[in-house]
Amino acid sequence: MAQNSESDQKKKPGMLLFKWVITIAVGLTIWFIPVPEGVSIVAWHLFAIFVATVVGIIASPIPLGAIALLAIILIVLTRTLNISEALSGFSNDVIWLIVTAFFISRGFIKTGLGARVAYFFISLLGKNSLGLAYGFIATDLVLSPAIPSNTARGGGIIYPIIHSTAKTYNSDPGNNSSRKIGAFLIFASFHGLNITSAMFLTAMAANPLAVELASGLGVQITWGIWALAALVPGLLSLILIPLFIYYIYPPEIKYTPNAAIMAKENLNKMGKMTIHEWILSFTFLLLLFLWIFGPIVKIQTTAAALTGLGLLLVTKVLTWDDILKESGAWTTLIWYASLVMMATYLSKLGLVPWFAENVKNMVSGSNWVSAFIILSLIYFYSHYFLASNTAHVSSMYVPFLTVSIIVGTPPVLAALVLGFFSSLFSSMTHYGTGAAPVFFGSDYIDMKTWWKFGFYISIITIVIWLGVGGIWWKIIGLW
Repeated sequence: MAQNSESDQKKKPGMLLFKWVITIAVGLTIWFIPVPEGVSIVAWHLFAIFVATVVGIIASPIPLGAIALLAIILIVLTRTLNISEALSGFSNDVIWLIVTAFFISRGFIKTGLGARVAYFFISLLGKNSLGLAYGFIATDLVLSPAIPSNTARGGGIIYPIIHSTAKTYNSDPGNNSSRKIGAFLIFASFHGLNITSAMFLTAMAANPLAVELASGLGVQITWGIWALAALVPGLLSLILIPLFIYYIYPPEIKYTPNAAIMAKENLNKMGKMTIHEWILSFTFLLLLFLWIFGPIVKIQTTAAALTGLGLLLVTKVLTWDDILKESGAWTTLIWYASLVMMATYLSKLGLVPWFAENVKNMVSGSNWVSAFIILSLIYFYSHYFLASNTAHVSSMYVPFLTVSIIVGTPPVLAALVLGFFSSLFSSMTHYGTGAAPVFFGSDYIDMKTWWKFGFYISIITIVIWLGVGGIWWKIIGLW
């Protein structure tokens, strides 16, 4: 994806220049306008660089990691923060959790275990088109705790199998046969991908970012609390939303016995599980145990992840070259450290509390339930204007969480709901998350259909998560 983007920019230097002008102009405008009363000049200058960074991430004149690195350099050169403060994000343990999870996820693709899991579920559930969709979603659900990128899961493991399955049934956008089965499988699997991304702390890169930002406000969230809170609304969404898609956008082919047969044949071709697949499976289960029961056995989440990575390196399931080639992890390290550092100091320097104090008047006079629902809906649907989960979380999560807490929302509940929505809102558009261009780019579904049904699904999603989820969260004591 990055290579294609760079190639496009070489062909369109005018567009590249425009992106740079927009990014720089936004930063300079904020930098030089009068500083609001009650805000320090240092906080305001950091805010200007922060906003320019978010705009740069959205516009992407250069890759995300390079934008984040330039932000760190600019912060130091302008003496907004000193070098130690500017680099403080790299010592954050949550950053290393997500980076380590990226490394571990490489093993699922390298060993073929991810594809094996997919073929297993298809062989069990793939006798009809709805069951086939559930098979792909079940695969994603199993893999999501250990693969913190819906692009890697969707684009690297699930989409290729969907595409080959659709081809088996002669469903191809090139000959106007998308609706036979391909369009349904693409749409159902994509929406399942967004749901599973919300269900686990380690299922999507922006989730740990939200957790770290919440901790800066004194709200502590563990891997287990996140998974427990998402369990009921998540599973219900995974059941109901594909069923809803099946009825509003049904495939022409309803029965697919050949898909289950094909999956069994592919499993036979793969043969018995290799020793590396067994080691990876054991490591995965070990990590789940440590992440869930970490507070009891007194092992931190990041320490558990590093232990799992060490085990894969010692047993040569992964090599050091595999680690070096995992560019997504190293890019995440750079942008994550940069954004966490800026968000942390914006709070320390008083800008976020100042903003929250001014915004809370919008919902003053309401009880906390009504106020939080309003804030949550604004947070959710504002994603129409953003093309990145990371940009959305980094720019809007802390202000909305701060205001939610001020109006009386239980802090952990507020942090979790906004965290869940930071994945769930990606379903509305064809650019809302990294995996969206992969699925939409297959050309099985036109943009009008994608947006229209995406909006319908967003309503169902909100009802499930705030309605049924709210009852579940009451039962487990979050409010």
